[in-house]
Amino acid sequence: MIYPEVLDKSIELLKKLPGIGERTAERIALAINEFSKEDVTELATSLVECKNELHPCHVCGALTDKEICRVCDNPLRDKEVICVVENFKDVFTFEKSEAFNGVYHVLNGLISPIDNIGPDDINIASLVNRLNELENVEVIIALRPCIEGDATTMYLKKILEKSSIKISRLPYGIPMGVEIDYLDGVTIDRAMKDRINIS
Repeated sequence: MIYPEVLDKSIELLKKLPGIGERTAERIALAINEFSKEDVTELATSLVECKNELHPCHVCGALTDKEICRVCDNPLRDKEVICVVENFKDVFTFEKSEAFNGVYHVLNGLISPIDNIGPDDINIASLVNRLNELENVEVIIALRPCIEGDATTMYLKKILEKSSIKISRLPYGIPMGVEIDYLDGVTIDRAMKDRINIS
């Protein structure tokens, strides 16, 4: 490689980040090298602190540096509406939209028999325990539209439908602003199944 060994090592480590290829890793490594020593130290310290201090919320499983995350600890959030998501990144996505005022439950995966991942391997038992302590609760299932997401949704529906819990899921379908002729057959099929009445 044309770079000094220490810089080449930084580039190789940066390439482990999602969406970062060779050229982007090179640009980031070279840019960091132009930081002051104080800024580089602060960046490195911040990354180490994230690794050491971030952990799942004891209530919902979202990523936090406290015992309970900001959402679960917020008295203004509707604790009787629980949005079930696959991972903590989904929580951040929903929070950025500011479209949801309930709370979350992070499964940390999806049921996938082909990968030997069953219901006991993801965070379902703690969801059931949470629901047992609530009344008039609604569960919104917001999982990826894929085989594993469908399998997990069906399993959750099966174990929850015996109770008085209201169960819903986010619709699959056509994103806003997308032209129909760019859509694949699976998306169109989902959209047709999730169509709503307007009259």
